[in-house]
Amino acid sequence: MAESENTMESKKLEALMMAVDLGSFTRAAEVLGYTQSGLTHMMNSLEKEIGFPLLERGRGGVRLTAEGERVAPAVRDFLDSASRLAGAFTQAGDVRREVIRVGSYASMGVHWLPGIIRSFREECPGISVEMRVTNHVAEAYAALLQGKLDLIFASRQEPGDCQWIPLWQDPMYAVLPPEDPHQGRECFPLRDFDGLDFIMPYQGFDLDIMRIFRTAGVQPSVQPSVVDDPTVISMVRHGLGVSMMTELTLRGYTQQVLTLPVAPAAARELGIALRPRSMGVPLRRFIDCARRVVREITGEKDANATDIQAPDGIK
Repeated sequence: MAESENTMESKKLEALMMAVDLGSFTRAAEVLGYTQSGLTHMMNSLEKEIGFPLLERGRGGVRLTAEGERVAPAVRDFLDSASRLAGAFTQAGDVRREVIRVGSYASMGVHWLPGIIRSFREECPGISVEMRVTNHVAEAYAALLQGKLDLIFASRQEPGDCQWIPLWQDPMYAVLPPEDPHQGRECFPLRDFDGLDFIMPYQGFDLDIMRIFRTAGVQPSVQPSVVDDPTVISMVRHGLGVSMMTELTLRGYTQQVLTLPVAPAAARELGIALRPRSMGVPLRRFIDCARRVVREITGEKDANATDIQAPDGIK
C-alpha cells in the first residue's frame, strides 16, 4: 500500500477511536477539525473496506459493535505504534520540528483544546501538537507518568508525582429528571442525594464525586454502570436515577434534564499535570497559551495565582 494510503488509513482509525472515546461523531469532528459529514463518510468508507460494521449509531451517540470491540485493542496498539514510529523517523531524520503530546478529558478536549491548539499554532508554527482523549483519569495519569504524554488536561488527583497547574474550578451540578420535585428551586442540597439511586459517570468522575460525598457524609445508592456522559444524562431523563456532573461536562445537554448547583457549593479543580522537572521552553509556551485561552473562555481570573504548584504531599 502506498505511503499516502497508509496515512489515510491511520487517519480513519484515529477518527474511529476518537468517535468511540467521545461517543459522538459531532464531538469527534470538532476535536479533529473535520465536518460531521466528512467524518461520517470516513467511517462508512472504513467499514466498507473492512467488510463489517464497527460502530452502532443511535440517538445516544456511537459505540463499538461486538466486532468493533474485538478489534479495538489492536487498533489502539496500531495507532500507538504508528505514533512511536513517526517520532522515531522524525528524530532519525533530524527534522527540526518539536512535538508536544497532550492528553485530555473529553469535556476539555471538546470545549478548550481546539481553541488552545489553534492559538498555539499561530504563536509557534514550528511546534506540532498531538492530542489524545483519555478514557479515564487513571489512564490519563498513567500515560503521563509512563512518558507517553508530555502533559494532560485533567482534574486534580492527590497524591500524585506530578507538577500541577490549576486552571479553573468546574462547579458541580445535580442532574435530575425533568419533573423532579426540586423543579423551581435554586439549588440541590447534597444531603438530598442520600439514599437516591445514583448513576455514576465514568472517566474518573467517580473519584471527584465520591470525595464530595464523603466530605458531606452522604451515601447515595450508586448503580453499577460503565457508560459515557450522554448515556448517563439519557438514563436520568428517563427516570432511572439521578447523577452529578460539572458545568463543563453538561454544556449542550441541559435542555434534556433538570440541573441545579449543589449546596454547599462543590467543584472539581481542572488544570494541567506534567511530570516533575519536564518543563522545557515549548511546554512552557504551550501552557502559557492554554492559561490565556482558558481565561478568555471562562471569563474568569486564572485559578493559578502563583507559579507551578505540586499537589499536597509532594515535595
